[in-house]
Amino acid sequence: MRKLFCALVFLLVMTSCGTHPTNTINVTMDDFLYDPIKFTVSPGDEIAFKVTNTGTIVHDFVIMKLGKSAGPIFGGEDAANIYWQVEIAPGASMETSFIAPTEPGEYEVVCSKPGHLQAGMKGQLFVVADE
Repeated sequence: MRKLFCALVFLLVMTSCGTHPTNTINVTMDDFLYDPIKFTVSPGDEIAFKVTNTGTIVHDFVIMKLGKSAGPIFGGEDAANIYWQVEIAPGASMETSFIAPTEPGEYEVVCSKPGHLQAGMKGQLFVVADE
């Protein structure tokens, strides 16, 4: 019985960490954080994106192109390196979708609003080929 419980807890933790590819990303934005911060998708899949901003200010969810990083501060020069972006007002929820990158790898996710990345509002999108 204990082994079954441990296995169930392990599966729950692994699922919540975003280790298995999904076709849906559910994210909550609060002031200066994403919850969760890691997302795993399959290359080229259409991804349903469901977001709620529980914070008091506008936030966005920016996926940088593969191998590109905004560094410590998102600046105007980073705009050319955006793969996909969506903005959401405080207190709002929205559903949209995007096509996952076709190239497997780790993609940086940031909030491009001034000061938000510096405050720690970032995450990771993992594009993982099905085995």
